[in-house]
Amino acid sequence: MAFSTLENNSGTGSNRSYVMFMLVLVYTLNFVDRQIIGILAVPIKADLGLSDTQLGLMGGLAFALFYTGLGIPVALLADRSSRTWIMTVALATWSFMTALCGLAGSFWQLFLCRVGVGVGEAGGVAPAYSLIADFFPAAQRARALSVYSFAIPIGTALGIVFGGVIASLVNWRMAFFLVGAAGLILAPLFRLTIREPVRGQFDRPYDGSEPPGLKAILAKLSRKPSFWLLAAGASCSSMMGYGAMFWLPSFFVRSFNLTLLHASLVYGAVLLIGGLAGLWAGGWLGDRYGRHDRAQFARIPALAFLATVPLYALAILSPNLALTLGLLLVPTALALVWLGPVLSTIQSLVQPDMRATASAVFLFIINLLGIGLGIYAMGALSDGLRLQFGDDSLRYAILAGSGCYILAAIFFFLAARRLNGDWEE
Repeated sequence: MAFSTLENNSGTGSNRSYVMFMLVLVYTLNFVDRQIIGILAVPIKADLGLSDTQLGLMGGLAFALFYTGLGIPVALLADRSSRTWIMTVALATWSFMTALCGLAGSFWQLFLCRVGVGVGEAGGVAPAYSLIADFFPAAQRARALSVYSFAIPIGTALGIVFGGVIASLVNWRMAFFLVGAAGLILAPLFRLTIREPVRGQFDRPYDGSEPPGLKAILAKLSRKPSFWLLAAGASCSSMMGYGAMFWLPSFFVRSFNLTLLHASLVYGAVLLIGGLAGLWAGGWLGDRYGRHDRAQFARIPALAFLATVPLYALAILSPNLALTLGLLLVPTALALVWLGPVLSTIQSLVQPDMRATASAVFLFIINLLGIGLGIYAMGALSDGLRLQFGDDSLRYAILAGSGCYILAAIFFFLAARRLNGDWEE
């Protein structure tokens, strides 16, 4: 996808390629800091003497608690003020708290540091969705948001690989220090080089009036059944997605006896290759077929979810590492097809001065369940199965979690039936 130079109405020349590059870079660090705990769970567990349930709480609930709770008020502010300033402060905050994780000496110290990471990241995503909707016209948004979402597999893969390498060569604490420092260096560069676009310049230009409050936005969304159905489907998907990203490195170590470094490299490769392919395919399919039939923005991801389940089962149950890795590439791709089409749809279900807040409500629902419950539930299930399956308990916990994709497909098929009527013209 070529991003041409766009001269925005504020008089500041902004190259869309550069803007997208910076947004992806910030979001990549967002996911590095968010997901690095997954690969570091192995040495942290050994060092601090934690259970899988405690790791699940630390990796999921500790982060999700404030990340989801603060996302909506921060997004309300983003609909009224500078989104670039909000993202800069957010980046600096979560990076500082990530660095502090390296000083933790107990479960509760690390838990509280992860809460701080969640506080910072609350301002990192919803304002970016709103910015992208004002830099790219509607016909390109599914692809643009897919490109932005490239940061998810890139950041997760980098977090896993970088964390595994540093933890193996030095220790897990140094990994936190280094990724935190990278974000603190990037924050001022982002603020100095990214300018605010005009709100709604490709849709309905912002007239300067007071943006609606949360009550009015929720009232608007209450009349959009497709929004809630998409949020329910994305939540089911995220429970499995976040759970798998957190626990699969530990699964490779326990069930295939890989070293931490080897597990980080092989799973990082699967995430990067499969994730990028799935995201690009979803954005391209959404823009191509959604312009003629808006229902396709939900129907295409639903079909992808249905294809994911049997492939996941074959991959997780295989006793052969090479076959497991090869099979995982396809469901990893299919499980991320939804992001571009659905995120683009959320921007089109409300007017421009509601976009950041509507996105934050959507993220609140999916992340509270996905990060807060998915990671914890998979860890608790693994602990519950340990007496029966030993080190293979994670294998069956992950397998059970893949059933969430069937529920996600059902909700998306239902949403597809309502999208044409709910679209904001």
